[in-house]
Amino acid sequence: MNKVKYEDWGLIEYETAWQQQTKLSDALKLAKKEGKAPGEPGSEVNHHLIFCHHPHVFTLGKSGSRDNLLIPEEKMAEEKVTFFKINRGGDITYHGPGQLVGYPIFDLECFFRDVHRYVRNIEECIIRMLDEYGIAGERQKGYTGVWLPPDESGKWRKICAIGVHLSRWVSMHGFALNVQPDLSYFGHIIPCGIAEEDKAVTSIAEELKRDIDMEELKNKLKKHFSEVFEYEYL
Repeated sequence: MNKVKYEDWGLIEYETAWQQQTKLSDALKLAKKEGKAPGEPGSEVNHHLIFCHHPHVFTLGKSGSRDNLLIPEEKMAEEKVTFFKINRGGDITYHGPGQLVGYPIFDLECFFRDVHRYVRNIEECIIRMLDEYGIAGERQKGYTGVWLPPDESGKWRKICAIGVHLSRWVSMHGFALNVQPDLSYFGHIIPCGIAEEDKAVTSIAEELKRDIDMEELKNKLKKHFSEVFEYEYL
């Protein structure tokens, strides 16, 4: 069974986290090239599951459009929001305090070689965790991420965005789960480039109308990742 190292990076600048992800990803790719299995006794290279949260930042995927960023640069500076165009899939999204960001850095050749399955597995982890809070998360055909079905407003509400990057089957980036962020920041973008009037963004706190214990949530989600991806923690 695969072994995965869990790390909680806490509050970390987006650029710093991106650099650290890259180092871990490069180490896995080098180990693969040298024929070394991650997580084995004596190996210094591991699969990683990283949880963290970022100061206010907008990130734009490689296939996204900057037109989906609606706030002028001077306003971003006033509100201390940064912006990065990055190498993951997907369009534009927001990260900020109160949002749980997860970066699985796995050599998928040790798990399975199927990008579609990888994304569906991440969605499944989130859906199972939400179920523990009495929230019925769903997939929506044609879109990635986890959604809640229409409420009285008639809108589908996105609660978790997913955007990944694979190089030599080693994963980077991951998911952004809205636990209890300031949802007003999503008003500065067209989230994930989805402008349909029947789509909106929500959070766990918004749905339950109460504060959420982030540490408890992280422990639940860690468990579901190990079950869905069938690994053990180091």
